[in-house]
Amino acid sequence: MPESPIRKLVPYAEDAKKRGVKVFHLNIGQPDIKTPQIALDAVKNNTIEVLAYARSEGSETYREKIAQYYKRNDIEVTATDIIVTTGGSEALLFTFGSIMDVGDEVIIPEPFYANYNGFSTASGVTVIPVISTIENNFALPPIEEFEKLITKKTKAILICNPGNPTGYLYSKEEIQQLATIAKKYDLFLIADEVYREFTYDGLAHYSVMQESGLEQHAIMIDSVSKRYSMCGARIGCIVSKNKDVIATALKFAQARLSPPTYAQIASEAALATPQRYFDAVIKEYVGRRDMLVAELQKIEGVQVASPKGAFYCIAALPVKDADAFAQWLLEHFALDNETVMVAPAAGFYSTKGMGMNQVRIAYVLNKSDLKRSVEILKAALKAYNQ
Repeated sequence: MPESPIRKLVPYAEDAKKRGVKVFHLNIGQPDIKTPQIALDAVKNNTIEVLAYARSEGSETYREKIAQYYKRNDIEVTATDIIVTTGGSEALLFTFGSIMDVGDEVIIPEPFYANYNGFSTASGVTVIPVISTIENNFALPPIEEFEKLITKKTKAILICNPGNPTGYLYSKEEIQQLATIAKKYDLFLIADEVYREFTYDGLAHYSVMQESGLEQHAIMIDSVSKRYSMCGARIGCIVSKNKDVIATALKFAQARLSPPTYAQIASEAALATPQRYFDAVIKEYVGRRDMLVAELQKIEGVQVASPKGAFYCIAALPVKDADAFAQWLLEHFALDNETVMVAPAAGFYSTKGMGMNQVRIAYVLNKSDLKRSVEILKAALKAYNQ
């Protein structure tokens, strides 16, 4: 089981804090945005006397309301097309177990969310990477590159849209290219869409569930973690119109009994969050992104992709080994008793040797802290390379 590139440096960060060093966390997608009060109040004010099991597929009222939420986003599904899971992570594990056997293959554009490696390992599934590059902002690789990789063992293509760790937003045309190949080779197209709300520059998100003719192939993964800044709720879902997929995933859901009751109460309430909440959040993230990218571009030797969604970017640094640099930042460097924590990007690739000089930066801090973080990073790179 591979370790998390996001979390493996935590002991070094904790040691730095014990030494009195302030650590700016750019390593993990934990938003600092306040959770909607309506969700918190739903838990505080409930009158439950017995905290009972929920239904394995999630409560009926919650699934009905999720379906209504999707309808408002031009996605026509019903409650029976949805299984509530313990986070998007469990949704992916259930999906892998439902559609693939040991030794099967899934094609994923890399860099990709690091835990896809872990989910694949846990399921005995082999990740077949197709490489996207920082030079073209991590756009979808040519569709011919996918076709070259398809074998008898290929069962699915998996994308994250908008992307973690790249912030890339797939266009409608790119989704349609993937849909074409999924239908041609009878593959599943899995889309991790947990960052759906976070799209910038006037661009719109296009879901695999909106693509006509893909009903038996499309599987959507979703979560409340980022949308409502509720990472600790651990509530996600699988959405598919393929009845066999849902029926099989339900067996996995029954084996783990049920998703958490209190978290479902909070998540159901969160669905009533007004649009002005998202408008303010998106405005804030756009400001952070613009400032972060502009400041990073001022550092000699740094190359940075410009994200169109989510709240991450990949930066190539003038170092040979970003893993060693990230650890050095925490163990040996401080500027006025402050340092930064980044996520080495090699862990977001499955191709050995890729991304060695790259880091993922999550712009989940306020603008002043982000600016200070880049100042520290600039000074650290200068000192490290001397």
